[in-house]
Amino acid sequence: MISNQILSDRHARGYLTILTGLLFLVALVCIGMWAQPSRPASPPVKPSAPAAVAPAQPGTNHELTVIDLEAFLDGLMPAQLEREDVAGAVIAVVKDGQVIFAKGYGYSDMAKRTPATPDSTLFRPGSTSKLFTWTSVMQLVEQGKLDLNRDVNDYLDFKIPPAFGKPITLRNIMTHTAGFEEVVKDLFVADAEHMGSLEYYVKNHIPERIFPPGTVPAYSNYATALAGYIVQRVSGKPFEQYVAENIFTPLDMKRTTFIQPLPGDLKPMMSKGYDRASSDPKPFEFVEAFPAGSVSTTARDMCNFMIAHLQNGRFGSAQILRPETAALMHSRLFGSDDRMNGMAHGFYEESKNGHHIIGHAGDTELFHTDLHLILDSNVGFFVSYNSAGKGELRPREILFEKFLDRYFPYTEPPAGKIEHAQADAASVAGLYLTSRRIESSFLKLLSLVGQEKISANSDGTITTPLKGPNGQPLKFEEISPLLYREVHGRAHMGFKKDENGRMQFQMDFPFFIFQKVGFWENKYFNYTLAIFGLTMVVLTVVLWPVGALIRKHYGRPLDLSPLERKLRLGVRLVCILFICFFGGWLAVLATAMSSLSAINKLAPWIICFGILGVLCAFGAVLLCANAFRSWKTPNRWLWIKLHDTALALACLGLVWFAITWNLMNFNIHY
Repeated sequence: MISNQILSDRHARGYLTILTGLLFLVALVCIGMWAQPSRPASPPVKPSAPAAVAPAQPGTNHELTVIDLEAFLDGLMPAQLEREDVAGAVIAVVKDGQVIFAKGYGYSDMAKRTPATPDSTLFRPGSTSKLFTWTSVMQLVEQGKLDLNRDVNDYLDFKIPPAFGKPITLRNIMTHTAGFEEVVKDLFVADAEHMGSLEYYVKNHIPERIFPPGTVPAYSNYATALAGYIVQRVSGKPFEQYVAENIFTPLDMKRTTFIQPLPGDLKPMMSKGYDRASSDPKPFEFVEAFPAGSVSTTARDMCNFMIAHLQNGRFGSAQILRPETAALMHSRLFGSDDRMNGMAHGFYEESKNGHHIIGHAGDTELFHTDLHLILDSNVGFFVSYNSAGKGELRPREILFEKFLDRYFPYTEPPAGKIEHAQADAASVAGLYLTSRRIESSFLKLLSLVGQEKISANSDGTITTPLKGPNGQPLKFEEISPLLYREVHGRAHMGFKKDENGRMQFQMDFPFFIFQKVGFWENKYFNYTLAIFGLTMVVLTVVLWPVGALIRKHYGRPLDLSPLERKLRLGVRLVCILFICFFGGWLAVLATAMSSLSAINKLAPWIICFGILGVLCAFGAVLLCANAFRSWKTPNRWLWIKLHDTALALACLGLVWFAITWNLMNFNIHY
């Protein structure tokens, strides 16, 4: 009796529903496991101290001399490169207008064992290049040719579309508060043949504006490229020529250029770039938004740039900025939290160890760079690596922290007892997404994957997804209302509510913030929806031929009318459409994540899967009609009705997921 029931189609579908329910419970358990603190989707960010800099504490410290610095770095760098599987690095330190250290470690070419050197090896500092763009802007400001508070459309030969009733200004652009969403298409291109002009880039990659200008920091490469285009238009010279004539030449930076591909005399000096030292080198990276990150330079040349800024625009007999302009450029211009670091004019604050520090980091896919100016000690520090390495730690951040702790030691006072620490921890706990995100294209899905979890602990501390050098999640303790400091560390997190009452927080870097997500954006809710939906459609398709084979074996054909057969076939074809739709998007996203140049070729697939998504939406309507018909049909077994209903709801959930995360919106401008 039991065997005969299993053989029937209705019972096969009944067991399908039971199995689906069990898998759904397993999915929930998995999600519970995912909820534990883990490594964040994006690399951990550099910790530094709040904007309000306390005076340095007296104590034993090493004097910053050539001999001590070389001994310190020689003991640290070789082991770090080997441990992190990095091919090579260059480091330069300046003090009181002099270069006191410049040295290379490891290799610029692993195969040829060519040493990395500070004066004859070119590295790519990535977004540290932006400092040349901002310096160019400030030069034109002091000449009266640019106004930081004027609508940027006044300087352009095209228009940034209006939004939020406020214009974008250079002040907004320099503080990353223009309100643009992130754009990645054509940021990097595969080779020189695919390089477009700066004019073409800024006119054809205008991002959507997702925040009112001047309110929310959201790092933007496009905005910096736009500033470079303004420099080009106002100066009447190609951007790369303007910077060469007004910054590189007066600073004697003979081996520094924005030009891509490299000029013939510089090309032999270019370091190879690696994912890991143990892997093959990758080709030269081409940055189409080149004012935002295309410079090739030597560590020795960067010393001259640091000296000029530390000396208020002066280098030798050259003066690239007036003293008052340089002082203005280094001053705080915007902060989303007064207790934390803020944005200067292009530079950003990264004060730490009781010292006023400004700087800028930079990353291509292969090269990773930091530049720091310790303004109150007249010290500059530059480091660049030619490999991403294992990616488990952030070598440059650990290096600079050790440098500061050796030569500028500082001990912060212990945290006092906060009366409502547990309640505060509970109020900040939850999932957060970064303000630097994509909203209008399929890459919005990265905002779902990249949500970070803050967990409240019973002792009033909070646990973050960031990990320390020991690989363990960092804990933070409250030191004043909603201001947290790393336990046994110096990183800070400041929480506050925005004007809409939503909690947000900032780390020590000020160029984007994290905003608390609501229920409908919550990744665990969305994961549950997607897992349940895909489980239903996959099992329906998988058990379709299985059931047919079993019925054939036992001679139990389906007893269905022609209309019922067509409807049954249509339901399964819709399930196959959903599998193709989500499987295809998974392949597209894998391609997008493979490299920044590979992401440029996805437009045909976006259109293709957008159309497929529309078909899935119509298919979901068919499934709803089938479920309704199932309940109206007399004598139909309950399990069949439940399965048809669950399948319809699952596919409606998948359609909602696809619409919410822009998987069928046909936007090829991403």
